[in-house]
Amino acid sequence: MIPLHKATLIGSVSIFLWGTLALLTRMTGGAIPEFQMMAMTFAIAFLLMLIRWRGQKRSGLRYLRQPLAAWVIGVAGLFGYHFVYFKAMTLAPAVEVSLLAYLWPLLIVIFSALLPGERLRAVHLVGACLALFGCWILIGQNHNGFQPQYLPGYLLALLCALIWSSYSVLSRLVKAVPTDAVGWFCAVTAVLALGCHLVLEETVWPQGWAQWVGVIGLGLGPVGIAFFTWDYGVKHGNLQLLGTLAYSAPLISVVLLVLAGEAGASWTLFYASIAIVSGSFIAGKRPKSVG
Repeated sequence: MIPLHKATLIGSVSIFLWGTLALLTRMTGGAIPEFQMMAMTFAIAFLLMLIRWRGQKRSGLRYLRQPLAAWVIGVAGLFGYHFVYFKAMTLAPAVEVSLLAYLWPLLIVIFSALLPGERLRAVHLVGACLALFGCWILIGQNHNGFQPQYLPGYLLALLCALIWSSYSVLSRLVKAVPTDAVGWFCAVTAVLALGCHLVLEETVWPQGWAQWVGVIGLGLGPVGIAFFTWDYGVKHGNLQLLGTLAYSAPLISVVLLVLAGEAGASWTLFYASIAIVSGSFIAGKRPKSVG
């Protein structure tokens, strides 16, 4: 068994990889339909796990036999979140959807207190709220506020936050299920996304090497390795700290875009950085030992 702090470190790899999402998505040109992109990237994630099984000279079929609860949590989390998120984006502006959907790290911190052997400490809640404030500063700059005509989209965005936080916390209840099983969850998600694509969208293939690099990069990183390391982290690591650290993902996204010349630095970025880093530091403080 990997120690708690190492499992948390493994889980935090996901947060950095999710931070590359915006830059890699920008490379795809934004022309590929959402469900097609989802089917392609989750298929790459499954192929990544196939390569792992091949390298270890074992059959991945052994990981198909998992409890029904694990299948429901895994597929509902991976496919359900993305399906609802894409739908929310069609019903409300992207900024407001992102603001509401990014309540999931805070919900992880709160819901984790319901798990056996877990306890919600004040520093976790304070740190998560401070990091949430920084996240909202970063994402919500220059937005026009919430408007009642977009209520259905807002509700779906909140459902996104509920789905992903529930997936992350409930995964702790099936911690005996190996991370390799997530490869099969990715395969089912890819098939379901392909079905949605064939029914709802027209196929648009990537054009040029940059778009292909973007698609493959998404499949290997934010969709591939990230979901595998997150699964291990939430099952065996510090769930409250991972929830708070997750607010670093949009910060990493903006920093990478600035470094790539796709966005400009600003005071908003600076203030958001201070809030997110401070919140993560507060949440990561260890309680003083008594006696």
